[in-house]
Amino acid sequence: MYFWRTKQQQEVDLVEEHNGIISGFEFKWNNKKKVRLPKTFVNEYNAKEIVIDKNNFREFIKI
Repeated sequence: MYFWRTKQQQEVDLVEEHNGIISGFEFKWNNKKKVRLPKTFVNEYNAKEIVIDKNNFREFIKI
């Protein structure tokens, strides 16, 4: 597990690689805003974008 950040302060909260697939996770409690991962990250690593918020965090932590 990793995190990712550029010198321009673009960031991804959690980066995970599993079976050659890279997933970027963004964690936000307030789900009212449209959240996207930086295009630089998604394009460079062909990454799957996953947003975790108060509506789906239990699924993420497997409670």
